[in-house]
Amino acid sequence: MKIVDEFKAFAMKGNVVDMAVGIIIGAAFGKIVSSMVNDIIMPPLGLLIGGVNFTDLRVVMKAATDAHPAVTWNYGNFLQVIFDFLIVAFSVFIVIKAMNAAKKKEATAPPAEPPAPTKEETLLTEIRDLLKK
Repeated sequence: MKIVDEFKAFAMKGNVVDMAVGIIIGAAFGKIVSSMVNDIIMPPLGLLIGGVNFTDLRVVMKAATDAHPAVTWNYGNFLQVIFDFLIVAFSVFIVIKAMNAAKKKEATAPPAEPPAPTKEETLLTEIRDLLKK
């Protein structure tokens, strides 16, 4: 029973929960980026280079036979994955840059002025000063 309690304590730590949320959001973000690259960016780019679908770009290394499929080098799919990565990396860079700018702005903000002393504090200060004399 002790192992179950230790695992429960481990799983409920803030860092583990934060990491799990980050992984789930990251996976969903990856799907969005893949769709944006595959469905929005690549079709016009393929049209610009002559109506080519990037995922169809390949070099046939060995032709197909009756018994075996063709052996191909799918460099177009690799290019697609590189575009996905670059967009994700740029998006993360922009988010981190915005967070750093917000932290910097917060750090350079002038500190709030302390509240004015209450009547009691003012009277106590006057009494202290009189006693010093």
